[in-house]
Amino acid sequence: MNVSSHSEEHQSLEVAEIFRRYGEEYRAGNGMTKKQHQVMHAIANCRTSVYGFHVDRCVDCGYTESEYNSCRDRHCPKCQAIARRKWVEERVRNLLPVSYYHVIFTLPHYLHGIIRYNRERIYDLLFSTAAETLSTFGRDPKWLGGELGFFGVLHTWGQTLWQHPHIHFIVAGGALSDEGQWIPPRFGGKFLFPVKALSKVFRGKFVASLKQAYADGGLVIPDDQSRLRHPANFERWIDGLVARPWVVYCKAPFNDAEHVVRYVGRYTHRVAISNQRLIDIENGTVRFWFKDYKKDTLVRKQMRLEAKEFISRFLWHVLPHRFHKIRHFGFLANGRCKVMVDQIRSLIAAVSPQPDASPNTSNKRVCPKCETGWLISLLVKDGYGRIVRLGPGLSMNKLSYDTS
Repeated sequence: MNVSSHSEEHQSLEVAEIFRRYGEEYRAGNGMTKKQHQVMHAIANCRTSVYGFHVDRCVDCGYTESEYNSCRDRHCPKCQAIARRKWVEERVRNLLPVSYYHVIFTLPHYLHGIIRYNRERIYDLLFSTAAETLSTFGRDPKWLGGELGFFGVLHTWGQTLWQHPHIHFIVAGGALSDEGQWIPPRFGGKFLFPVKALSKVFRGKFVASLKQAYADGGLVIPDDQSRLRHPANFERWIDGLVARPWVVYCKAPFNDAEHVVRYVGRYTHRVAISNQRLIDIENGTVRFWFKDYKKDTLVRKQMRLEAKEFISRFLWHVLPHRFHKIRHFGFLANGRCKVMVDQIRSLIAAVSPQPDASPNTSNKRVCPKCETGWLISLLVKDGYGRIVRLGPGLSMNKLSYDTS
């Protein structure tokens, strides 16, 4: 059978093509982790025969299409749309009829030299201290006086693929008191907490945790910063870290649940760079678009990087094995979210009944031919030609076409 492929002539430049052209040379000249090798292989071979193929058929008109399977790696630019849609659909059931706030915690560039050798430890500290900061303000009677519910999404990159670790938190507007009462935001919901105060507390918590990690021997100090292995030098370095700007940013609240879902979906499964931002590659140089946020007005610019440097920067953002880049906290924490959301919905409805604000999402793919039916999976084969899934009620003798 004919399986659709993605040729360079009919597609814009992809990260996969850069890996296929220059990946072997990069591997030969650069040290890489096992995880980075796996990610490069997955992206380079995504939607090729390496991962097999699947066949879908429309339940209405019978239209059938065949495509190569995705690699499903979370770093792959081509695999995130499906993963994002499924994640959003699972979370939409836990939306509350309240405003939601978008809060961003960012680490100073001063930390980059340490982060490269301590990614998992630093990212964990970023998550824990930022979450503790939000929870502390939520518990403070001056602001709310109860338990918050929120989740965070880690991003480690900036527009030019340079290191820029930050977390996007989506915070439900309100808190649950110890007595089981719902507490709405103060100040008319215009803002949740003051960002300058958040920044100061976040800085204090992170620096204290970083110093403790150092004292426990939990930080790897690279050779080019060996002076930091002496405690006195490390303390002076910490003084420089404290003096840097610690940016916490809070956007205006969302009032519409469907808007929350659409907005959150932009962040949950974003990768370091999308294929849409790539322009071309000529003479070993990759050209891509980036947004310059340093100006008063947002400016779209082009950047050129040698393929080796492009690959290196992309691989900086490969997360450690089994690292959780999306984490839930407070009454939205995994394991208690559903029960707590149902309880809070009842509390809010008792005060101000509201209609169901959940958007109508669907995991079904609409048929591109008739545009009324939806596609169901008939057959899935892996890269070794083995059938790993058949559609409901099907057996091999019911497949009326060549599956070779």
